[in-house]
Amino acid sequence: MSQNSLMWSRANTPAELHSILETLACEYPISSTDGEFALKFTRVENSGKSAVHFVGKTIEICYNRTADATRAVANALAGLESDENTEFKTYGIMLDCSRNAVMTVSHFKRWLRQLALMGYNMAMLYTEDTYQLPGEPFFGYKRGPYTLEEMKEIDAYAKSLGIEMIACLQTLGHMEQILQWHAYNEVRDTASVLLVDEAETYTLIDKMLAFWSEAFSSERIHIGMDETHDLGRGKFMDLYGYERGFDIFNRHFVKVEKMCEKYDLRPMIWSDMYFRMSNPTQNYYDLEHEIPQDVIDMIPKNSDLVYWDYYHNDKDFYVNFIEKHRKLGYEPLMGSGLWTWGRLWNDHDQDIKTVKPCLQACRETKLDEVFFTLWGDSGAFCEIDSVLAGLCWAADLAYGGSEDPARLEAQFKAITGGSYKNHLTAARLSEHILEDKNGTQTVGSPFLLWDDPMLGICWDSKRNVDADFSEKAIKLYNSICEDLADQRNDNLAADINHAWLLADFLRMKVAFRRDLLAAYEVGNKIAMSLLADETLPKMITACEAVSDSIRKMWYRYFKPFGLEVLQIRQGGQNLRLKEAQCRIKEYVAGAIDSLPELEEKTTEPANDNVYRCVATGSNHI
Repeated sequence: MSQNSLMWSRANTPAELHSILETLACEYPISSTDGEFALKFTRVENSGKSAVHFVGKTIEICYNRTADATRAVANALAGLESDENTEFKTYGIMLDCSRNAVMTVSHFKRWLRQLALMGYNMAMLYTEDTYQLPGEPFFGYKRGPYTLEEMKEIDAYAKSLGIEMIACLQTLGHMEQILQWHAYNEVRDTASVLLVDEAETYTLIDKMLAFWSEAFSSERIHIGMDETHDLGRGKFMDLYGYERGFDIFNRHFVKVEKMCEKYDLRPMIWSDMYFRMSNPTQNYYDLEHEIPQDVIDMIPKNSDLVYWDYYHNDKDFYVNFIEKHRKLGYEPLMGSGLWTWGRLWNDHDQDIKTVKPCLQACRETKLDEVFFTLWGDSGAFCEIDSVLAGLCWAADLAYGGSEDPARLEAQFKAITGGSYKNHLTAARLSEHILEDKNGTQTVGSPFLLWDDPMLGICWDSKRNVDADFSEKAIKLYNSICEDLADQRNDNLAADINHAWLLADFLRMKVAFRRDLLAAYEVGNKIAMSLLADETLPKMITACEAVSDSIRKMWYRYFKPFGLEVLQIRQGGQNLRLKEAQCRIKEYVAGAIDSLPELEEKTTEPANDNVYRCVATGSNHI
């Protein structure tokens, strides 16, 4: 890494910064004994103040909070003078550890160091069942669960960096991974929702709260409860008949909130179900229907609501919905999102479109607690360290930065060792190259990766939206490969070579499908023979290179469990490429008269936003 060497004096540095500087020293050139530049810290009464000024060989840092001082240290490492300020009291992240990718303790510690240097002061690990719950052997079974000792270790490490760890779990919905086991029949309402009013449900939740009250030192706890669309419509209805969802939800929330009091915890929940249940389509962002007053009166008062919104591009919408939460009598936390789900690489363009108006609205409404969700839907296949560039950019926004590429490059280099520019180039893997008939932009790369080479479900979907799809896609992937060709060794943050390998395979795959259909439609067996003998062997090699890179990526960041999901996908893709080779050769040789897989078509876009919908149209496990 290219960084300034910094020295600090224990006698002249505020005690609240000692542990931070000592912890950072394990990775960064920060020492209490020697260094090229001497740090001088001055605390000022200015909320969110973070200033850095070079005076000869002394770097003067003014700050108000420890997070602001740590961000100033990052600027000092990068050789940047700065005069920044943020209005946000809490600025944090929520890392999804429930969609198979459970980050190792060692790598998350590295993240904590980087987050602290960017100016973040809160972190959550989203754990549905990926923690070892005493007396519950199926919690985290074959999932790489965190132990109590690991969580305590993370909490202590975060505290040494001035970061608050907040437990983030589920106490109602999104419990399908644990409810799949017969041991939980008694507490199952539906496939993903716990059975409200059942005594065993609250025995289980009490164990959860006991675990997290011991694991983390924060008095705040996120107990989830979002997206329980079928609440009360399974076993609950069989036992008790129909009851209004609002009443079931609030009764459960009240019970769990009182259980939190037992452990001196203040709960927060995702707010969506209050808004969803107020309208017949269960639309979270409905603007027409009001939440009934009797429902509002029953919401527990010793709790907080989290307004999550990763989708809107309009600042005024966020302002409107923040005020809707305040009308419920709550000052919400804002849960925005940096786009890691449904992407092979953090989607920087989508971040810009949604995060900027969100933060503008938070400033306008003086909302001071914000965090970014980093979801891993459908198998957590995003190169997770790619989001470090997004986090660096979002921190710049929070501190009133100008989004200057040169400054961001210097900050990112000093904090992670990687190139910000290269990360943005690789982010073009998520580029929105198409629009559907409603004008909505669509993303194809992850699903083109696993699209069946003979069935072409994702291909059909894209071609039905835009006949020029293949040419646009090939041009995009060629461009990424060309721009990253001499940067493939950049791997101190995310692995740039992984992005190159993905783009290389994707450009081959799109061209193969285009050329195969064109040759088959006119019966050009010579062209088809070339595809089987020359193109497909290269594609198989490229596919295997992607598989190897995924394996390397996974073990770099995560516990072993969950990798099998992506390897099953990649292994299936490899075998289907070999099957395509066999089918084409059989057709060329006259052993079969046709290739029905290539003849069946649809004129409508297919649902291509999940793996199972592009791998096959058949029944599957």
